[in-house]
Amino acid sequence: MTGLDSWYAYMKSHDHTALWDLLHPEAVFESPVVHSPQRGRDITFKYLASAEKVLGGPGFTYVGEWTSANGAVLEFKTMIDGIEINGVDIITFDSEGRITHFKVMVRPLKAINMLHRLMAEQLAAQS
Repeated sequence: MTGLDSWYAYMKSHDHTALWDLLHPEAVFESPVVHSPQRGRDITFKYLASAEKVLGGPGFTYVGEWTSANGAVLEFKTMIDGIEINGVDIITFDSEGRITHFKVMVRPLKAINMLHRLMAEQLAAQS
């Protein structure tokens, strides 16, 4: 199973143990609303688990996939509170298939603003 296959399996299962195992210990997460990269497995796990809860409902779907030798760009869409959200996950994997870098980009602006609020609430709930 490739790293990308493991990511898709996590998105179907919502198994946080699988997510933890998929992350490299020095993984980096880049959020569309946080200026500085978040470094390390702990914080990357917290952001991705929170994003899965906020975005990963029944309407979430990947609508495009572009791959390279060590990564993928996955375009997604979903709807939350009547706002259509469109974005991309840019994922880099190491040679063992673990995520080393995960960047999220989202549009439109009203979706970013809503996600900023919802993610802050979800992250606070995990603390």
